[in-house]
Amino acid sequence: EELTPLAKHIRDTILATGPISVAQYMQLALTSPIGGYYTRGQVFGREGDFVTSPEISQMFGEVMAVWYVMHWEMMGRPAKTVFVELGPGRGTLMEDIMRAAKRFKSFYASVRGIHFIEKSPELRKLQHDKLGCDWNDTTTVDDKNDSGRTPVSSVSRRYGGLRVGWHDVVEQVAVDKDCVPLVMAHEFFDALPIYKFEKGESGNWNEILVDVADSNATPMQATSPAQMRGTLQSSSSIDGDSSASHFKFVRARGVTSNAAMVLRDQRFDALFDKGDRVEVSPESARIMIQLADWISANNGMGLIIDYGADWTQGDTFRGIKSHRFANPLCSPGSMDLTADVDFSYLRFAAKDRAKCYGPIEQGSFLHSMGIQARLQQLLKSTADDKVQKDLVECYRRLTDVHSMGRVYKVLAVLPSSSTGAPVPFAQPTAVDPGNPTATDST
Repeated sequence: EELTPLAKHIRDTILATGPISVAQYMQLALTSPIGGYYTRGQVFGREGDFVTSPEISQMFGEVMAVWYVMHWEMMGRPAKTVFVELGPGRGTLMEDIMRAAKRFKSFYASVRGIHFIEKSPELRKLQHDKLGCDWNDTTTVDDKNDSGRTPVSSVSRRYGGLRVGWHDVVEQVAVDKDCVPLVMAHEFFDALPIYKFEKGESGNWNEILVDVADSNATPMQATSPAQMRGTLQSSSSIDGDSSASHFKFVRARGVTSNAAMVLRDQRFDALFDKGDRVEVSPESARIMIQLADWISANNGMGLIIDYGADWTQGDTFRGIKSHRFANPLCSPGSMDLTADVDFSYLRFAAKDRAKCYGPIEQGSFLHSMGIQARLQQLLKSTADDKVQKDLVECYRRLTDVHSMGRVYKVLAVLPSSSTGAPVPFAQPTAVDPGNPTATDST
C-alpha cells in the first residue's frame, strides 16, 4: 500500500505519541485537511463510493417534505420556520424537500432560511449550486487547502431569495426565538467518530486502538461487515491482515482514559460479558443533547435517518469504497469510514430533554407517509417503459426489507412539552434507566 501524505501523518502521530483511538483515526481519515475523505467532492452517487436514499429517487425527499408540512400543521402553523440539515451531502435531499414544499404555499412562506452543518469546502460548493445560489451574492472564506471560494452564506435565487448559511458545527447556528427549527440528520451520525472497547477476562474494559503495522504489539482481527446496506456489494469479510495496510488494531495495555470516561456508567458492566465488544460515540451523544435541547427550547421538530439498530453493537466499523466494504485501515482518506448508529444511545442522551419516537424501519415510514401514492403519480406522468421500470426499482430499493427498507431506521424528535405522537409513530419510546437498550411504549 502506498504511503499517502495523510497515511504518513497518521503514522508519524502514532510513532510520536503511541497507538491512537479509533475515534481519532476516523476523524483524521475523514476530515483532515491533508487529504481527508470528505475534503473531496464526488463521494456520493454511482460515480462515488456509495449511494444515499435521496440520490436514488426524488420520492424520498418529497415524502420528508410531507412529514414536515403535516407536523407544521399539527403545531398550529407557526409563522416562521428554518430548515437545519446536518451532513447534507450534495444538497439533493434539501433540494427535493424545498421543491416539494413549494406546493404547500402557506408552509413554504413560513420558511425563512436554510442552515447546513458542513465542514467540507467541496461539498459546500455542491450544495450551493444544487440550491441555485448566486455566487455574486455569496460570502466566502479563504482556505489554504482550497480555491478560496468556500461559501459561508448566500441567497437562493431558485427559492425566492431564501438565505442559505453554512456552519462547521451546530453551535454556530443562530435562530430567532420565534423561528421554529426543522431539523434533518440523514446519514450523519454513522460517520461520527466511535471508540471501540472489549471486555477483558478481569472484567475491565480494554480499548481497541490503531497502531502502526510494524510495531511489536500483537494485532487483532479486524471488524467484520455488519448488515449490508442495500446499495452495497459485500466481500466475504473485511481483511484484517496487517500486511494489507500500514496500520493494525491492537488492545490497550491498561485501562485508558477513554475507557474510564466513556464506560463509567455501570449499565455497560451489567449488559455485557467477558469478550464482548462495544462501539460508543460520545460525539453522537453530545450532538443529540444539543439537538434535543434546541428542539425543546424552540418548539421544533427533527428526523434522524440512518442505518443501525436500537441497541449497542460491537463490530460494525468498516470502510466503504466503490460500493464495496473495505478494510478501514487501508489507505486512510480514500474511502468512507462508518459504523452502525446506536439509536438506543441517542434516545438515552435525549432523555428528559426531548421526546423521541421510534426508531421505525425506513420502509414502514415511507409506506405510511404515502410513497406508493407518489410512485403511482410519477408512473402516470410518463409513458416511457424504461422510466417506469426505473421508478419501480428505485421504490423497491428504498422500501424493500432486503434492501434499504429494514436496515435504515427513522427516529423523530419533538419538544418535551409536545402532546400527541407524530405520524406515523406510536407513543414516545421510553428508556429503562437500568438498560438503555430496552424499549417499551408509554
